[in-house]
Amino acid sequence: MYSQIDAIKKLGFTGFKTIKHLWNDYRVVPDVEGVYVVLNPDCIKKSLLSKGVGGFFKGRDPNVPVSDLSKRWVENCHVLYFGKAGGGPENKSTLRSRLKLYLDFGKGKPVGHSGGRYIWQLSHHPELIVAWKETPEDDPRKIEGQLIKEFEDFYGKLPFANIVR
Repeated sequence: MYSQIDAIKKLGFTGFKTIKHLWNDYRVVPDVEGVYVVLNPDCIKKSLLSKGVGGFFKGRDPNVPVSDLSKRWVENCHVLYFGKAGGGPENKSTLRSRLKLYLDFGKGKPVGHSGGRYIWQLSHHPELIVAWKETPEDDPRKIEGQLIKEFEDFYGKLPFANIVR
């Protein structure tokens, strides 16, 4: 079987740590700009939760109806979400700081990271894998956009948890 995980590795992504692992030690993530991806190791859609574990930032409910999640699911696909850290003078976040926010959001904390929030409505979110790629010479916004566009061109839709391109 063709593995998108192998393709992600060939693109220079490293890390490949479960969310559960990163909840315990996010410091393994580099403190530099880059892009990251959330992967479903077995491509299987397990239970979708009507109420996920994501935080309520500014009182806003991050959950969407399960029917909406089902429509967004991409069959036979490892890739669930592409994200970025940094890019431009207005965004000085690093992979470590951005993923820490993302992971804290997934612990129910009210932090400002709603991108990729559909991940937290998957029952098996602790088993999902996060990989990252440092982009010292490139703008992470551009790399993320390219990855999402290539995905959309191939599958005809956005990755499961990417809401906009």
